[in-house]
Amino acid sequence: MNSLRKYLLQISSILTLCFVTVLVQASPVLKLKLEGDFSSNYDKVSQALENKRFYVVFEPNIGGSISNFKERWGDDYNRNGFEEIRSLVFCNPWYVNQVINKDPEMAALCPLSVTLLHKQNTTQLMFLRPSQLKPDSPAQDILQELESDIEKALRESGAK
Repeated sequence: MNSLRKYLLQISSILTLCFVTVLVQASPVLKLKLEGDFSSNYDKVSQALENKRFYVVFEPNIGGSISNFKERWGDDYNRNGFEEIRSLVFCNPWYVNQVINKDPEMAALCPLSVTLLHKQNTTQLMFLRPSQLKPDSPAQDILQELESDIEKALRESGAK
């Protein structure tokens, strides 16, 4: 009976450790938000990225693009009721060079983007964390630094 009890205790400990490990891991998506009108929030985020030398190279208006399908998609169109959906696509040449030097496969990250979802005077920022994409990458240290710098920029825009 003692050996069965020890075995069950070991299994229980292992399962608990696995559960705690899953809880501790960061979400692959950094989620922040800004209060206020969309246009102002968009400008704040764009400027904050540029201030940190993340150069915006493209500004897709996703909401405008999908609105072309409103009639076709019917009730399935924009079910969350976002008033604006846009992205800022950006790059920093120094980081690109550093990442490619260590792990050319991670060149797929360039360019990066932050998506802004807006409704009811709140803009949500969604950013895919580079460090979460390939945790065993030889470029992991530079990916973490890159992610940290982008998060700082987004927070300097006033996002929380």
